[in-house]
Amino acid sequence: MRRAGHVVKAISTTGPGSAAEIAKRCVDHSADLILVAGGDGTINEVANGMIYSDVPLAILPGGTANVLAMETGIGRWMLQAADHIGDWIPERIAVGLHTDGFERPPRYFLLMCGAGLDAHIVYHISASLKAALGKASYWIGGFSQLGRKFPEFDVEVGGKTYRCSFALISRVRNYGGDLNIAPSISMLDNEFEVVLFSGNSSFRYLGYMLGVVTGRLDRTPGVTVLRTGTVSLSASDSRIYTHVDGEYAGPVPATLQIVPKALKLLFPPRYRERYAAAANAREWTTSLTR
Repeated sequence: MRRAGHVVKAISTTGPGSAAEIAKRCVDHSADLILVAGGDGTINEVANGMIYSDVPLAILPGGTANVLAMETGIGRWMLQAADHIGDWIPERIAVGLHTDGFERPPRYFLLMCGAGLDAHIVYHISASLKAALGKASYWIGGFSQLGRKFPEFDVEVGGKTYRCSFALISRVRNYGGDLNIAPSISMLDNEFEVVLFSGNSSFRYLGYMLGVVTGRLDRTPGVTVLRTGTVSLSASDSRIYTHVDGEYAGPVPATLQIVPKALKLLFPPRYRERYAAAANAREWTTSLTR
């Protein structure tokens, strides 16, 4: 990037939580652009330090499974991404906001909040296993759940309560870097796509996985797909956990809500071309309905 004529300052993170403070300082010192080289967790921290600022955010893909890079079409290769940053388009997007009943600080998220099964896996995966095996550690954690009974919890959307053992409240189609679970959401939308999986039997999830692989998840018995801007999670079991953007966020109860136009993010042009027309059509339909 320096060879291309840019003035670039590299600042290393020093531990969990430091990326948000670094981003805030960069915003306060009038940076023209903040680039984050890392995975979804580091990107999440940086975004939390940039909410409502006019400084755009761009990513150089790294980390275990960079869902944001795969979702937007940036891909896996950092040098290739750096070569194309000058072509990317700034777009002010909505983000999610996670708040809970335990007085933890609210947390913004770009990608998704998961509750139940996948958050249980995130909570129990050791940092050493994740570092050694990368994305495979999540698959190992998932298959280790076979034979268990999953605790269920309540999800309230639009005044109606649903019972499930896994809820995905998503801003992206992509899940884990190579699966599509939320079938029609775009980061240009001002809503969540909520995918709910009912039942406490782990073996039922084999059928759900088949639905994901075949692209028929939204037509799979036991799966409910909804659109909304606010979701409430509640449970009597304190072992129901949540995560945001792949990082543990605390137990239920929790509330998720859309925060419109909260972050300026750079997108490859093809992402905007692919999803802008559909997002505008959905917003037009919503306005007519209202």
